[in-house]
Amino acid sequence: MGTPKPLLPWFGATLVERQSEALLKAGVDDVYVVTGHHACEVHARVRGPRIHRVLNPHYKLGKSTSIRAGLAALPHGIDTILLLAVDQPRPAWLIRQVLESHRTNKALISCPRYDGHGGHPLVFSGALATELESISEETEGVRSVVKAHADRINWVAMNTPLARLDLNTPEAYEKAKQIFPDPSESRK
Repeated sequence: MGTPKPLLPWFGATLVERQSEALLKAGVDDVYVVTGHHACEVHARVRGPRIHRVLNPHYKLGKSTSIRAGLAALPHGIDTILLLAVDQPRPAWLIRQVLESHRTNKALISCPRYDGHGGHPLVFSGALATELESISEETEGVRSVVKAHADRINWVAMNTPLARLDLNTPEAYEKAKQIFPDPSESRK
């Protein structure tokens, strides 16, 4: 991509800034931004009373180490855990819809679904914190927890491909910018 994903330009700010804003607007109480590579540059872009910066010194060992670092920073007894990678931008309304469905249904796991496929964010009951803390790359990370409780997933139907955006290539990034709603429009 030429630029670290969190620092990619995204509607007048960086991707990590816009994603943090969207999470807070959606009703997330606190946002934990976990970084490894380029941590100083990313941490400089995210500030606020409800934004927590977490350093993962083991980021080279895989995504599961970042999830575990974030979980370790959470307060004990938390009742809801929402996971969303920075390269999976979501508008606040979509995050809110999944979060509200999760809470309304008292779900163990909630996941948006579009066109027959699961998307993101994933929302977990705090009861699964211990299982999430034990994930590893060898056991497929978060997927192992989702598979273990597949019969208890609260699928949240979506009518938009935004639930499945993933910015893994420059082409995907450019396409996403064309279909993603401008966050400044929803701030008015």
